[in-house]
Amino acid sequence: MLRWIIFIILYIALGVYTLQALRAVTRFPWVYFAYMAMSLLVLGNFIYQFTLGDNPGRVLSVPKSYAFGFLLAMLSFKAITIIFLFSEDIFRFISALYLKINGTPKFFNFPERRRFLSVLALGIAALPFSALLYGMYRGKYNFKVLRYNLEFEDLPDGFDGYQITQISDVHSGSFDNREKIEYAIDLINQQKSDLLLFTGDLVNNKAEEMLPWKDLFATLHAKDGKYSILGNHDYGDYVEWDTEELKRNNLEQLKDLQQEIGFELLLNESRYLTKGNDKIALIGVENWGRGGFKKAGDLNKATAQIMEKDFKILMSHDPSHWEDEVLKHPYHYHLTLSGHTHGMQFGIEIPGWIKWSPVKWRYKYWAGVYEELGQMINVNRGFGFLGYPGRVGIWPEITVITLKKKPLT
Repeated sequence: MLRWIIFIILYIALGVYTLQALRAVTRFPWVYFAYMAMSLLVLGNFIYQFTLGDNPGRVLSVPKSYAFGFLLAMLSFKAITIIFLFSEDIFRFISALYLKINGTPKFFNFPERRRFLSVLALGIAALPFSALLYGMYRGKYNFKVLRYNLEFEDLPDGFDGYQITQISDVHSGSFDNREKIEYAIDLINQQKSDLLLFTGDLVNNKAEEMLPWKDLFATLHAKDGKYSILGNHDYGDYVEWDTEELKRNNLEQLKDLQQEIGFELLLNESRYLTKGNDKIALIGVENWGRGGFKKAGDLNKATAQIMEKDFKILMSHDPSHWEDEVLKHPYHYHLTLSGHTHGMQFGIEIPGWIKWSPVKWRYKYWAGVYEELGQMINVNRGFGFLGYPGRVGIWPEITVITLKKKPLT
């Protein structure tokens, strides 16, 4: 309760401070009242959804996600405005102090706020505010197909030109638009890939989240099959279960759902894919992540039935596994496919110019293709979304990878 009281006081204080910029820009009272009403409505909805709503507690429902999203947009607007106002107030204080010391005014008076600076502050603050609202309205379903041609010297000849579609981080419990998901499923099938690989996080927390979408995902197809692994959210670790048995049953239900959809779930296992006399090894490990995430992945167990010389494709949900274990493993993993980061669902990407997201401060390998020690990884930006119900600049991704035989020089 104390945390809520402190949060409410801080939120209202920030709102009152931001109101000073509006007062400097316009003299229409209805603008002030509209701002205050919207600010309080966002706060009230957030408190309601996280305390008295239909789904209180840690589990994120769609209404709770939107409540968080609107709060995030409002806080970003206030924070940026306050940065300008606070900077100006420091200057105003120094100016008033200087004049007082020199005996110019009889009393200690602050100079008036400069209207131009308030207009600038509100204008800049409106950019992330609008972007976050757009991200919730359209950005989260702005699916992009990203294509990569990856060359390997020791790729078996039969797999030259072999096409793989990768999706990751579905987070079906966050979906709220069936038409958009139907479009995305059709987009995946339009790629007509040889292989479809899903690299974890089918749900946010509970297997039941996937039930409304099971029939759609069952229509996914690829010539040589569909394979999947588990992500950290698939284990139900972020739910306060009444009993351990309920948690175990939830995981078993999710495994059954994957089978019903048509995915072959690899749990620290491997399979051979063949083309004539040529073959490549497909390996799938359970989740392994640093920083408190579940470490159920076992590379040695997963590769017990394959040979060191085999061409290998590894599915591992968290890219920190590649950095911490895969690269150091005695076996050479030609290509690893991961997800997990979502690109933080926020950033700036202009191909060939800039690729930036705050998530880079946590994950060295956070989006796209990287190469280290002659081994490659693709970190998929995610199909769905979690927490903030939107995406800004980092769009939902369908990856299409074509394996190519590197010409001998």
